[in-house]
This record gives sequence, C-alpha cells and structure tokens, in this order.
Amino acid sequence: MTTCKVAVVQAGSIVMNKEKCITKAIALIQEAGEQGANIIVFPEAFIPAYPRGMNFGAVVGSRSDSGRNDFLRYAKNSITVPGPEMDELGEAVKKAGAYTVIGVIERDQETSGGTLYCTVIFFGPDGKLLGKHRKLKPTGSERLIWGEGDGSTLPVFDTPYGKIGSLICWENYMPLARTAMYEKGIQIYIAPTADSRDTWFSSMQHIAIEGRCFVLSCNQYCTKDMYEEDLLEKEEMQKMPYEITRGGSCIINPLGKFLVDPVFGKEEILYATLDLDDITRGQFDFDVVGHYSRKDVFQLIVNEEKQ
Repeated sequence: MTTCKVAVVQAGSIVMNKEKCITKAIALIQEAGEQGANIIVFPEAFIPAYPRGMNFGAVVGSRSDSGRNDFLRYAKNSITVPGPEMDELGEAVKKAGAYTVIGVIERDQETSGGTLYCTVIFFGPDGKLLGKHRKLKPTGSERLIWGEGDGSTLPVFDTPYGKIGSLICWENYMPLARTAMYEKGIQIYIAPTADSRDTWFSSMQHIAIEGRCFVLSCNQYCTKDMYEEDLLEKEEMQKMPYEITRGGSCIINPLGKFLVDPVFGKEEILYATLDLDDITRGQFDFDVVGHYSRKDVFQLIVNEEKQ
C-alpha cells in the first residue's frame, strides 16, 4: 500500500471512570472506522485519564490518607493487559477494521498489582492485541503514580501501511529512545502526549525531519466538565482553569510540514491521507540510520530484556 488514511482522536477522558472512558473510546473508534481510517490513534492515558491538577496528597516527606484513596481509585479504574477491557475494545477495533493505538493506565498483574504504568496498546484490524509500550520515564509528579517501563516494550510493528511504533510524551525528548525507534525502521511515528505547549510542535516537526517519518501527535482536549464532581471539590482542582488541556493534536509529513495543523479548543478527529512514498522522497538527502549515519563512529546498545 502506498497510501493510508489516519485518524488522530483529540478527545478528553471521563476522568477516573474506566467504564465511561471505554464507552467513549468505542464510539470514537466506530466513527473513525466509518470514515475509512486505516490507523486510529488516541491520546496518552485516555483510559482512565491523565489526572492533571491532582496532587494525590503528596509533599516531600509525607502522603495523606485522602491521597492514598485517590491512588486506590485510579488503580481500580486502570486496566490489565490482557484483560476484559481489552476484549471489549478489541471487538470495537475489529468492527472498524483499523490498526488502533490507545493510551491507557495499565495495572501490573505480574507482581503485586500495586504498580501502574502509562502504556500504549496496539491492536491489529482483527481486534487482537499486537503488543504494548510502557513509558520508560515518567516526568515530574507522574513518578508518584506511575512505574518505569523497560526495554522489552519498545515494539515497532510491520503493517501494510508501513512500520508503526510509539513513544509517549517526553520520551520523545530522549534522543537515544528516538534513535532506537529509527533503527527499528519506524515510518509512522505515534506520539500520544499530555503536552500542549507551543514548544511541543517544533519537537514533533524535528522528529519528522530527523526520522524522515510521518508523525501523529495526539493530545486530549479536556475541561472540568469531564471530571467527576467530587474530584472538582478538591482544593487543588478548584485552582485549575475550566479548560484543563487545550488539545494541539497534529499530523506532520517526513519533511516536517503540517498535513493537519495543531487543533485547539475542541474535541475533534483529525484525518489525513498519507503518501508513504514521501518517506523515500525524504530519505533522498537524509536517512538517519542509513547513508547519513556513521556506524563506524556511533553505536547504540539497547537492552530489550524484560526486567
């Protein structure tokens, strides 16, 4: 296939409500599928939320009982991979017939069950789980609520529409993580995020140019209406503006040009048809792991063993 249609879903979570988030995701998958999307992308932590504004009762040296209860609630609304929620999402993906990438909060089921990961899950068009990527390094206060992934979940999948993979939010500022993706041959680079600052877009353009790949950057548009009422009663949430996250999702070609400019201030599905031959056109003068690399000088070692 030399072209594919992509759908970047800029939508907000129903914060801390797994069931409502899944219902919303299924409706959006159906909508994108009906529009003929071959690849559908959701934001970081769409299920059950990127809990922006919440402090989980933590200050240096102490944690509060109410904060522990907030974490318990977050954990109970997170999902296991695989798990029943995955089956429900997979059925919707199968009906849409599209590769689908969704940001979730994953509850560890291999050890104590007490660690949460910011994870991206990949479905094939048959609705089956292809794999997942766990965020390697949570940023700032995210480290209070998420564990660290390892090199065993850095997949790039070969599809009829090119090789797809993902790094999450500020992982995209890690040069060696990007290089690992490039060395795996990534062609459609998926960047779910919670960062909507203006500096983010120049980074996405840089990655497209550096990797000579398409970049699908996906963020939430979220307002206070999407938080449960009792969460809004918290002191820290009362200080937050009505518009919690402004959006900023966009689609960029391998020469760093916007196919779809950043969208702000609303929920919307962004669509674009990608000409995959643009990747090779871009590599004419720059191929980051090909003729423009110096493997006799530089080498990257990636530990992909499960830790």
